[in-house]
Amino acid sequence: MVDLFESQIIATITTPEQIPLAIESHSNVTFLLAGDLLTSPSYINELKDAGMIVFIHLDLIEGLANDRSAIRYVAKNWKPDGIITTKTHLIKFAKDEGMLTVQRLFLIDQHAVQKGIEIANKCQPDAIEVLPGIMPRVTYEITEKTRLPVIVGGLIKYEDEIHAALRAGALAASLSDQKLWNLGI
Repeated sequence: MVDLFESQIIATITTPEQIPLAIESHSNVTFLLAGDLLTSPSYINELKDAGMIVFIHLDLIEGLANDRSAIRYVAKNWKPDGIITTKTHLIKFAKDEGMLTVQRLFLIDQHAVQKGIEIANKCQPDAIEVLPGIMPRVTYEITEKTRLPVIVGGLIKYEDEIHAALRAGALAASLSDQKLWNLGI
């Protein structure tokens, strides 16, 4: 997973209008958080044709079930490089289909941090995305207790917050604010 990143900034696409901006950015990895059954394949193809690595957030694709058949269909027909999900059972299904996996964790308190570490160690995704990403101490704790690549996302507004996360051990930062996509990090 670590070898995929030419930039430590992940262009997180939340609207179709951001696709051309992501393609023009310094980022080579995208998290696609927009689309539905009809539009997602063309979004994925446009990004991949531009040489980008594409992860789709399965939980946010309208009309897509959260089951093994949906994963199999996405892997064989849409062909993203990987998936992002909050659902641990989908991590296993996606790995069985040869896709890279990112387990998204929402860290609202210390219990959620501990539970997230347990989940990650059990399902062994290729990486973990922690939200919010503005907690360097927690990022460090998770990298130490899982030994998995950690991506930070959510509530990041400033370049110094990205640098703080990277110093704490994060592999990359996923950002939907396209003003931060070309920092050269």
